[in-house]
Parts: sequence; structure tokens; C-alpha cells
Amino acid sequence: MLLLVRHGETEPNRHGRFLGRFDAPLTELGRQQAHALADVLPAPTLVISSPLQRARDTASAFGQPVQVDERWTELDYGDLDGRAPSDVPERVWERWRADVNFGPHGAETLAALGARVRAACEAVAASARTSTVVVVTHVSPIKAALAWALEVPDTVAWRMYVEDAAVSRIDLEDRGPVVRWFNRDPARAR
Repeated sequence: MLLLVRHGETEPNRHGRFLGRFDAPLTELGRQQAHALADVLPAPTLVISSPLQRARDTASAFGQPVQVDERWTELDYGDLDGRAPSDVPERVWERWRADVNFGPHGAETLAALGARVRAACEAVAASARTSTVVVVTHVSPIKAALAWALEVPDTVAWRMYVEDAAVSRIDLEDRGPVVRWFNRDPARAR
């Protein structure tokens, strides 16, 4: 099984700001969330993390070696990093939601994100078919991985919300990936 874990809370997350490549640390609550995840999730055979510190710190709570994979890094929000979504003009939102090849203010496109995350999913699929793989990552890569599993376009990202320290589960079956959980609270993740 492939368990997609969003890192614990950070200050920018708490305040609803875009948080891409800026490397904000976990809050005290974020550290507690990381340990709660490790306590309730099945013991992983493999732990993979985004290279960003908030993800690596969450992954370290599992007490196992962590394999860092750049493909699981959060979307690069360009000049929007650290800013509030309300700072984006409505006409820009409309284009961003409609065109996966558009990245406002130097942001990475959803198409580019989708391509790298799909490659990362394919790379772990064989391991996740026979063991438990935990990937600690961010909002946008989780949405892209779910789009991969469901074989839907990357625009589906605009219709999902991923909570801090939430878990999504994809089982790799003979018929293909099956989404078993989405955005589950760690206390209910068994």
C-alpha cells in the first residue's frame, strides 16, 4: 500500500498562505502530528520524503531511514510563495484553474508537477504492491498522486483540500491503483 502523508502544521499553513519551496519548520502542533502519524499508521517498509525540512521532520518520526526524492517536493509557487490566496486576482485564478500549462508569477505548472509525481508514483508502485510505503509530502503532490491513481486530469487538484498531517491511501492491485482513503485524520487511519 502507498500511504501519502501531508507533513505536520507550519506557521504559513496555519495562516492559509501558499507554502511551496520556502522551507518553514513544523510548529509544536506539527511535531505532535508527526509523532501521532508514526504511532497509528502501519509500520512502513520504506519511508520516502520530499527534501523540504517540514516533510523530512515529519518522516523522521517513523524512526526509520528516510529516502529523499525531489519529485515529491511541493509545487513551486514562484512569487506567490508565502502570500495569501486572496492576493491572486480573480482573472489569474480563472486561468490557473483552467490551464494546467499556466503558472502565475513564476509558479510551476500543474502539468509539470503532475508529470514528476506520476513518475514518482510509477517508481514506487512495485514496492507498494507488496509492502507499506509511506511518502511524506505536500498538498499538491498528494493531489497529483491521486489524479495518477484515478487516471483523471491534473485540474482535479482544484477540487480537493488536503489537511495538515492527513493521510491518503492508494492500494496497488492487479486492476490498477485504487484510492482507499483520502484526507484521513491519523487517529482514524488504521
